[in-house]
Amino acid sequence: MSLFPADIEQLATRIVTEFTQRNLTVATAESCTGGLIAGALTEVAGSSAVVDRGYITYSNTAKIEMIGVSNAVLMEYGAVSRQTALQMVDGALKRSGASLAVAVTGIAGPGGGSADKPVGLVHLAAKSRTGTLLHRDMRYGDLGRDGVRLATVKTALEMLMKVAQDTA
Repeated sequence: MSLFPADIEQLATRIVTEFTQRNLTVATAESCTGGLIAGALTEVAGSSAVVDRGYITYSNTAKIEMIGVSNAVLMEYGAVSRQTALQMVDGALKRSGASLAVAVTGIAGPGGGSADKPVGLVHLAAKSRTGTLLHRDMRYGDLGRDGVRLATVKTALEMLMKVAQDTA
């Protein structure tokens, strides 16, 4: 029995299988998901061949210290922004040995949202060492905290698959 819904479990299994065959590794930089992306991947037997490391950077200080997000970006755009997600994914790649990285930052709720940044807003970025970069600005809506976090995990895994398709 998996800790995750079947669709996430199937996607994680596919990633572990395909990435193992292709000798690709992954680093995660997670804020609103708190390690759930790495958790979904490590739920799969054999994931040690694929998962390099995960950074849980919930606070701004952790984003700065662990993965090199600039204080200036955090002050100007906020933690939940495209700019922060892009710096998070860059930092995860630079500070790891991974082939690919994924980063997420958002507002899972139930509180913390605003008119500009509502509950359910999540910025995701995935990048490969070969330079392929994806960013998604997801507005899941108020699905409840668990719903937003699980939807984010699924999108992040889908983005890893997409970036891997463009990686030699």
